[in-house]
Amino acid sequence: MTELKTIKDINIWEEEFVYNFQNELTKKLDNTNWDFSQEIINEIVLWKVNRYAILDNETLSLINSIDVKSNILDINLTSKLLERLLNTKWIKLAMASTILRFKNPNIYQIIDQRVFRFIYWEDMSLKWLKIEGIIKLYIDYLLKLKEICSINWIDYSESDRVLYALDKKLNKDFKIKY
Repeated sequence: MTELKTIKDINIWEEEFVYNFQNELTKKLDNTNWDFSQEIINEIVLWKVNRYAILDNETLSLINSIDVKSNILDINLTSKLLERLLNTKWIKLAMASTILRFKNPNIYQIIDQRVFRFIYWEDMSLKWLKIEGIIKLYIDYLLKLKEICSINWIDYSESDRVLYALDKKLNKDFKIKY
């Protein structure tokens, strides 16, 4: 077992060290010379927890191609978009679904362990799924959620929040398996 090294154990002038952490965001934050806004604070927090996802232009373009007035799920667009999002560093299905939900809650809802369990009566597991399986799971989830909302007179655009709160209240004694 290796011992912890401290400053007294090295000759600082002989050590080669390059700071390499969230390079793009670090550069942006280092060059912030204006009043802080909530956006800057949010970026600092994301920098600190090392969870800053940078989307490429094609992915952003796909997100912006979502019709914000529609309530129709375009499975082809959703599949393409999810594939790009899920191949982005720091973005997993929960984050991808959150991005999509804020783009258009009439089509997309956040996939959540609690809501999944509440509507399927089982825990959600993505452990062995490849990206194609994760995409299929999310699309099936949206279709099932739409059906549940229709039967139970739940506003689909609020269903992730409503069902999350219901599961939290009704199933508080049952732990979520992550």
